[in-house]
Amino acid sequence: MPLVDQARIVVIGGGITGVSVAYHLALAGETDVLLIEKSQLTGGATAHAAGLVTAFNPSATMMGFRRYSIALYEQLGVFERSGSLRIASSPDQLRELQRTASRARGIGLDVELIPPEEAVRLLPTMSGEELYGAVYLPGDGSLDPHATTHAIAAAARRLGVRIQTGVRVTGIELSDRRVVQAVVTERGRIKTEIVVNAAGLWGPRIAEMVGGFAPSTPVDHQHIALRAVPGHEMPAGSPCFRDPDNLVYGKAEAGGVLFGGYETNPVSRWEDGVPWDHAARSLAPDYERFEPLMAGAIRRFPFLADAEVVRLVCHPDAMTPDANPLLGPMPGARGFWLAAGLSLNGFGAAGGIGQAIAAWITTGDPGVDIGPYRAWRFAPTYRDPSYAAACARETYADYYRQRYPFDADEAGRPRRLSAVHGRLQEAGAVFGTKAGWERADHLEPGAGSHRSGRDQRAYGFTKPPWLDRVGAEHRAVRERVGLIDLSSFGRIRIVGPGAFENLQYVSANDIDRPVGTITYTQWLNDRAGIVADVTVTRDAADRFTVVTGAGYVGGDMGWLELNGRVSDEPMYLIELSDSFATFGLWGPNARRVLEAVTDDDVSNAGLPLRQAPEIHVGGAPVQAGRISYAGELGWELAMTRNWAVSVWDRLVAAGSKHGLEVVGYRALESLRLEKGYRYFGTDLTTTDTPDEAGLSAFVHPDRKEFRGRSALLARREAEPDGPVRRLRTVRFEGPEYVPVYGGEAVRVNGEVVSRLRSAGYVFTTPGSVGTVYLPRGVETGGAVEVDVFDARLVATVVDDPMVDPSGSKMRA
Repeated sequence: MPLVDQARIVVIGGGITGVSVAYHLALAGETDVLLIEKSQLTGGATAHAAGLVTAFNPSATMMGFRRYSIALYEQLGVFERSGSLRIASSPDQLRELQRTASRARGIGLDVELIPPEEAVRLLPTMSGEELYGAVYLPGDGSLDPHATTHAIAAAARRLGVRIQTGVRVTGIELSDRRVVQAVVTERGRIKTEIVVNAAGLWGPRIAEMVGGFAPSTPVDHQHIALRAVPGHEMPAGSPCFRDPDNLVYGKAEAGGVLFGGYETNPVSRWEDGVPWDHAARSLAPDYERFEPLMAGAIRRFPFLADAEVVRLVCHPDAMTPDANPLLGPMPGARGFWLAAGLSLNGFGAAGGIGQAIAAWITTGDPGVDIGPYRAWRFAPTYRDPSYAAACARETYADYYRQRYPFDADEAGRPRRLSAVHGRLQEAGAVFGTKAGWERADHLEPGAGSHRSGRDQRAYGFTKPPWLDRVGAEHRAVRERVGLIDLSSFGRIRIVGPGAFENLQYVSANDIDRPVGTITYTQWLNDRAGIVADVTVTRDAADRFTVVTGAGYVGGDMGWLELNGRVSDEPMYLIELSDSFATFGLWGPNARRVLEAVTDDDVSNAGLPLRQAPEIHVGGAPVQAGRISYAGELGWELAMTRNWAVSVWDRLVAAGSKHGLEVVGYRALESLRLEKGYRYFGTDLTTTDTPDEAGLSAFVHPDRKEFRGRSALLARREAEPDGPVRRLRTVRFEGPEYVPVYGGEAVRVNGEVVSRLRSAGYVFTTPGSVGTVYLPRGVETGGAVEVDVFDARLVATVVDDPMVDPSGSKMRA
């Protein structure tokens, strides 16, 4: 067949994701879609999938993708609805299932745990030994990967999509303004306006063609087919099973069993790019590496010890550093989109991903909270393939292995160290990690410094052993003064003639303020959903500094690149996170400490709230931002790395007279919770508006047009009495520690209405609290119930903030 030489949209990749994207583009009305594949359809990881599909996922977006996918497969007649069992083979896994079931209920999936005897009744071939319960989902099931992919491809063809196989891409042509013009292949050139990179394992190599990066590493995955054992046949239609404690999943196949699992020491390969000729061939299986998984399967199904092996298949899957897909437009290359890095979410999510990408391309709105899956979310740290691979192996190994809420990643550490890392070690820091940074979670003075990891395995879902120490740090900030290393905060410099106009367009607040002013603002999408939560400091007329969370600097730079180009004047984005150190100096005695180390005026009159002048500490030039995430008098002090240790030492020495303590991020979390300060990614997502989040004061809709303004005003007009839901704080009864971690289902009058967003323990008035979006009618003093493991606990709605509601302490 001659090569099609022109199409409005070209989809690269003939796996389940590519055919889904092409089908949904056509379904959305696109009439000129071409899908190209270098070998044959299902010519990559798709060919080796086991085909189990479940709706069960703690992410609202991913669960939505899965539920839609199942409906699509049923519509096409390729889905076998057999139900599934997720099994607890240990007491802690039972607790984890209880918690996960609560989280699923909180986002709309009604699930309950069943007792061991009921699980055995549903799947009588399994042993009841060490069986503590299960979650049963009757709507789950399985499919044939090959048949399903071809069924969607056929549906796409019926809608007008053209599909050509045996076409390998060798390049992407961009215009001088970096807009997609054509796809270059071994068989010729295809003129196009939009390219969707759905190339799976080859996704990173395609992204490189436009100068982008897609951190996705092939990690080996193995599954085995076993013949039926006489007397122990597993009937067709038996529920699929997942046994995380034993690291295995599986289903009935021809009376026998097909099962796979997740190795705790997996192998990655081709970290610098998958060979083009790999295609659908499997790799040499490793029986020795598979042995622990076989042993786990035999523990649950003892008769498998006598089963004959039909085949053991080894194939790589594309794993991102956080095990989430890479979705959306690629900054810096207009018209280039990603739907790659599926990370074990292939058939489960492909239908929903195809629908979201098609909606995003055709309407500008994916229709769901895409924040955790944005293709551009990874900072340049992850451009190192060895680091990205280490993270990918860890997320793969943890796919079934129990991860506790307070566990820290261990792979690739230490990666990024602040300039005062040594000082924190001397102070007894226990380091967690975020975006590669080593950060002090809390301090253990005199006990020696160490990196945290899977520490929670030792105490499970009980009160953490470090809670009292965190309380001491918290009280130091509230009562005296605390010093925290904030160097992991993302720092972006925006400079150039177009800096102001472009930044003003993406900001909901007004940044047209005098030089030296700090502005707190959100960035919104076209539905008025929050895509970023940042501070903007105006350093000069055409130079600004954006400060954001450690894990969001890549996402925020990408958003600016994609959406902040409303002026023809040039704007340059420079990431400065690794070049600066930032310290938080907060508490009633903070001014006394700062006055002791500088000759500059840091009085209220000399350094007002939300101002950031340059002062000098010793010989060090320091930007002293009068702002506080703790809600106390204080400053964020920023300086170049070469001055950091000198400034830190002076602050510590001066603070010794005023009760200064070095504090960590766990104390900061409790401080901000009781002040009602929001956290992006939990309290604030792309489906939440500033009005709903209680941030209306930081939106200026009367000024010139900004991104999301029209939607925000339309919602205000439609809801004259205020938003129909609001982010509120709820407090559990008494001062006892309650093991809530976020995501738990919240009920009003017995009905699930929402889920906890943030959750934690606060210390000024001790107790466990959480944040939750509640219907407008639920007022202060009202009671809600929270599904905490197997119990429903009462919590009371309280006013924000719980501490210093007038804000007088920060303005002191």
